[in-house]
Amino acid sequence: NVLNNVLLGYRLRGERITEKLKTNAKELLEQVGLSHAMHQLPHTLSGGMKQRTALARTLIHHQPIVLMDEPFSALDAISRFRLQTLAANLLKDRTVLLVTHDTLEALRLADIIYVLSRTTAHLSEAITPTSKTPRDPSDHKTLELQAKLLHKLDEEIQS
Repeated sequence: NVLNNVLLGYRLRGERITEKLKTNAKELLEQVGLSHAMHQLPHTLSGGMKQRTALARTLIHHQPIVLMDEPFSALDAISRFRLQTLAANLLKDRTVLLVTHDTLEALRLADIIYVLSRTTAHLSEAITPTSKTPRDPSDHKTLELQAKLLHKLDEEIQS
């Protein structure tokens, strides 16, 4: 079920699932909007619910380095916005490598942004927003950086 799925990493490492850990998982499921579904089986979930389960499974661990590949891609706009904010707050003071195709998502969450080239594996010059994350998507500096990032992506496609 969803609750056990969130705790899967602990089980795979052979760690004991304590009541405190279960409580933490339930609180996290509440935060991602899945407390009502914690006893459902994965095959009964929508794509967005599966995405939120995977996010909770990542966020429950307190690892110093977190790798995230399109963690918000299957979510509607409001869920995406809320869960980006949740992830930004829970992952403060950790190193996070976030892969995304969403320019605004990158700008809301990242301290350093690189564009990976399409043809050869090389990184662009870094774009470094200066304000605190999660950034306000309507902030004029964020919007200016989004335009710069979109132009950089367009240039990459043209070359």
